Amino acid sequence: MIPATAEVGRRLVWAEVVATGPNVRTFAVGDRVLYEPEDRGEVELRGRAYVLLRERDVHAVAAASVSDDSTGLYL
Repeated sequence: MIPATAEVGRRLVWAEVVATGPNVRTFAVGDRVLYEPEDRGEVELRGRAYVLLRERDVHAVAAASVSDDSTGLYL
């Protein structure tokens, strides 16, 4: 059953983590994370654009290796 308030068709995108804050527990530098582009901030430093995300805005983290019984994603 899908509630009437559910939104369909939102596209998520992948990004590589290049830095984290001191209290981040879910992912580390070098991880690939899945997030929604609408839920982000952006900053430019030395001519490069970076996406700023809160830990709770990350939908999934790609696993380093995938076994046969796994999707390859975790939170």
